[in-house]
Amino acid sequence: MRTIVVLMDTLRRDYLECYNSNTDCMNPNIREFAQDSCRFDNHFVGSMPCMPARRDIFTGRLNFLERSWGPIEIYDTTLPKVLFQEGNIRSHMITDHAHYFRIGGENYCQQFNTYEFFRGQESDPWVSLIDDPWQPEKYFGDVKRQYQCNRTRFKEEKDYSSVKCFDAAMQWIDNNKGAKDFFLMVETFDPHEPFDVPQEYLDLYNDDYTGPHFDLPIYHKIDEETDEAMEHLRRRYKALITMTDKHFGRFINKLKEANMYEDTLIILTTDHGYCFGEREYIGKSYMPAYNELANIPLLVHLPNQKGKGKAYKQITQNIDLMPTILDYQEINIPTSVVGKSLRTIIEEDKPIQEYALYGTYGCSVNIYDGQYTYMRGGRDQSQCYEYTTSLTTIRNWLGKEKGENIEMGRFLPRTNMPMYKVPSSPAALVKDTCFVNTDHLFDLSCDYEQKKEINDPEIIKKMENLMIKAMKENEAPLEQYKRLELQYSLD
Repeated sequence: MRTIVVLMDTLRRDYLECYNSNTDCMNPNIREFAQDSCRFDNHFVGSMPCMPARRDIFTGRLNFLERSWGPIEIYDTTLPKVLFQEGNIRSHMITDHAHYFRIGGENYCQQFNTYEFFRGQESDPWVSLIDDPWQPEKYFGDVKRQYQCNRTRFKEEKDYSSVKCFDAAMQWIDNNKGAKDFFLMVETFDPHEPFDVPQEYLDLYNDDYTGPHFDLPIYHKIDEETDEAMEHLRRRYKALITMTDKHFGRFINKLKEANMYEDTLIILTTDHGYCFGEREYIGKSYMPAYNELANIPLLVHLPNQKGKGKAYKQITQNIDLMPTILDYQEINIPTSVVGKSLRTIIEEDKPIQEYALYGTYGCSVNIYDGQYTYMRGGRDQSQCYEYTTSLTTIRNWLGKEKGENIEMGRFLPRTNMPMYKVPSSPAALVKDTCFVNTDHLFDLSCDYEQKKEINDPEIIKKMENLMIKAMKENEAPLEQYKRLELQYSLD
């Protein structure tokens, strides 16, 4: 069977017409695709942000309880490898996500039989200019010199790397027209920041902003940014979704022209969302894991459009994608996989998960039970360690200032591979944990926007017990219970 995963980075579900009929963000091709697909309304992240989320997807288990940002581990069992080794199904990745090729992003693309990478996103060290490129004199947020160098290559829309990804996907379909079994992953960094987009898409949103340049926010609480600047930023994001939607639509049309749409499993999702001023937060990671970040879109197009147009309320997470794909490919799901196949929901209308457990390494641990979301912050950050066979993290070496405190041994029961145990203080991804290590409780059945805090000891106790159960089932390291001051027992 043919399987295609389209992953758009930082895609907020409430900006999509298929999830929010009141949005003014134009994404007609995703809307049309949703009409042919199953829509999952209680779909949540697992680990955040980018690379932790991808390890979840590739391995079918949560990353954030034992490690921050890092590579595929030597002991990981990954989706592309299982597909090829157990089913002789060849895989190909098309991406412009530069983090795969920086320190801390090792071995993800290499899981595929083949892959293509298109240069230029964010601070991808691509275009070399000795003299400084153009940079605005006044701006909000940040302006990265390397991206301004890269932008000198973006003369037309076709030059943008996300557009090149969809062009390459269409060419790949032409080259493999009629193939019956494959796994294709098409991944675009857009609509991730910087929210750089051709002017014609901004014009669709009547953007007449004349203030300081603003397309790359710094993650922080709003201070100097004006209301006009924030609205401009939102319009840039909408415009970038609209451009990405256009080229997604071209790709879907190519599948239809090649008679490879109707009987193909096609999954559209993202890694996490983004805050655009809600509660005065801009960005991700450093704030509590509100729904703007954690409740993400998932659309699943089944062969012969089974379940077409149906919306499911059962709890799902990105760790469920690997077992779903293997299930539909009739390949045994490895015992290491914690996620569950969506097929049970689609064909039997039954739940597969009692909860969604999610978070960013070193920050609060969050759980959703179908009604309540409970966020529990760390009490004792000295009980925070990373477990890895490779001392790399985002653009850096992990633990390089703490060599005398790093241990080595066999610490995770599921593998006999020796690994490093690295003390993490502060959290590797979030230097200031004052926001993310706080407790919150919300009732999503009447407060989806999470504006009304609840302080009910009985509900909190219930959610604590569910969190303990969930952490056990996800094989959390024992010190995580100490960090959160949760009572661990062997039974």
